[in-house]
Amino acid sequence: MAIKRERANVDPFSHEPPVPDAKRVVRREDWYGRDLSGEAYERFTFFDTDLTEAVAEGAVFDGCTFAGVRFNAARFTSTAFTNCTFKRCVFFDTRFEQCKAVGSLFQQCAYTVLEVRGGDWSFVALPGADLRKAVFDGVRMREADLTAARLEEAAVTCCDLSGAQLHSAQLMGADLRGSDLSALDPLTVAIGGTKIDLDQAGVIAGALGFEVG
Repeated sequence: MAIKRERANVDPFSHEPPVPDAKRVVRREDWYGRDLSGEAYERFTFFDTDLTEAVAEGAVFDGCTFAGVRFNAARFTSTAFTNCTFKRCVFFDTRFEQCKAVGSLFQQCAYTVLEVRGGDWSFVALPGADLRKAVFDGVRMREADLTAARLEEAAVTCCDLSGAQLHSAQLMGADLRGSDLSALDPLTVAIGGTKIDLDQAGVIAGALGFEVG
């Protein structure tokens, strides 16, 4: 069972997020194409670091802060980013497969061609994130904060969204088939051309007060 932990930076307005450990700072380094497989980082802070085309399998980042980091074309497999903070980071053509991001916070980041397949992203905070055309497939996202997230034309399929915060989310053209929509209030989200399956239709009808059957 996932345990909700206190997130690292909760202030979205500070110029730089707080540094968990002043002795563990990586600043403006070029890690282009670096293989981080099997490495472990705890309470590290990465400022303006280039992780373009970096790869990692089985790596662990716990309680770390990433500020202005470029994750362009990076590939992460079975890697943990637990209780981390991502601020003003760039995720262009970034892929996460069977990764863990429990309790992590994303602020003011850019996402283009983001792909997340499998893994546990429970309690992740993505409020207001522009996730248009992103892919989340088979991801556990229990109690994720997607308040006011832009998910137009995104694929959020076969995901566990139980307890998720979806108020004011933009879901036009999104594919939600196979996902748990028990926490979705259809009166508080923007829909239009949104794809759901028959079982989900019954859940939404029930949320609107209809008796199905």
